[in-house]
This record gives sequence, C-alpha cells and structure tokens, in this order.
Amino acid sequence: MAKYTGPKCKLCRREGMKLFLKGIRCETKCTFEKRPKPPGTRKRFRGKLSDYGVQLREKQKVRRIYGVLEKQFRRYIVKAGQMKGVKGENLLSLLERRVDNVVYRLGFCSSRSFARQVVKHGLIKVNGKKVDIPSYSVKPDDIIEVKEKAKNKKTFLEFKESFEENRVPKWLNLNKKGLRGTVISLPTREDISINIEEQLIIEFYSR
Repeated sequence: MAKYTGPKCKLCRREGMKLFLKGIRCETKCTFEKRPKPPGTRKRFRGKLSDYGVQLREKQKVRRIYGVLEKQFRRYIVKAGQMKGVKGENLLSLLERRVDNVVYRLGFCSSRSFARQVVKHGLIKVNGKKVDIPSYSVKPDDIIEVKEKAKNKKTFLEFKESFEENRVPKWLNLNKKGLRGTVISLPTREDISINIEEQLIIEFYSR
C-alpha cells in the first residue's frame, strides 16, 4: 500500500496549521513554528485560492490528520452518505471510530501514525481478540486494550507516567492502570475538537 514517507512537518506547512503528525515532538521541536509558509519556491506567486482550492485543501488536511489514502477516504464519503444524519458529521464519526485513532485518543500512543504501527504489529485487542487492521471500526461497548505481553514495553510504561486522563474525549472511558479503554457512545461533532470544516469536503466530492 502506498504511503507518504517524506518530512511530516512539510505537510503541516502545506496545510497552514499543526497537524500533530509527530506526537510530542510537535509540541517541543516544531519546524512549522520556524517556517509556517507553504513549501516550494519562495518567489512563486501565491494568489487567493478558488472555491475548489479551498475545498481541496480541507479534504487533504483531514486525510493527512487521520492518515487515510484517497481511495479509502472516498469509501468513507460513500458510507457517510448512506447513514442517517448529516453527511459531514457522519464522515468525521467514521474517521474517529477507526481503531488506530481510538488508540491515539486513549493516549496509548503519541501520534496516529505510531498508533497505526502499534495496531499493525498486533499489540491491540478489541473485546479480547487481536485486531491488526488500523481501519477497524469500533462501536459502543467495545473494549480496546493493550495485549498483556506488551504492557511492560517502554512506550506503554511511559504512558502510565505522563498521560493526563482529562485529555480523553467524553465518548471514551480510560482505565489507565489496566491500559484499557471502553467505547461509551458514538462520537458526536461536539466531541471532535479539531478545526475542520467538513461541509467543504462534502462539497468537493459533490462536484
């Protein structure tokens, strides 16, 4: 599967905001703070974006935040349209329910890309069964936990010492000591604090 392997700070500069793709390093050593301008030739004229350009940038921003490729993102758009409710809010709910995002939201990993790697390595269980597919969608009452053999790994031991439980969203419940989380309910738009204008994305795919 194709994936972006270049500098992650370059993506933040391209979208004009911190995407927190490198976890704790984004809070300490951040290239975006030193060079917030978009990458590329400095002298090149950058005029005002068209409506299409604004919609494209919003779509690309959300794809990069959640680490989703274009083909998979289109599938989320189709599925969101088949669900009851507002299509844009359904899209964000589907993205938030990805198990790699849930692992990140629970604080087990410092970034979504790291959480994706942890899931692929089979270190996460859902309802007692190993899940190694990052796009696996959780549902209410699901229990997400770190495998017993992995709980003594340095990464998770550091989590127990430093993670602040008040950072966990309301739709999740965290058992910090047991490295276990429970899905209380489906995430709503109010639970997603990221600066996203989802309607622009829906308009982009409605062309």
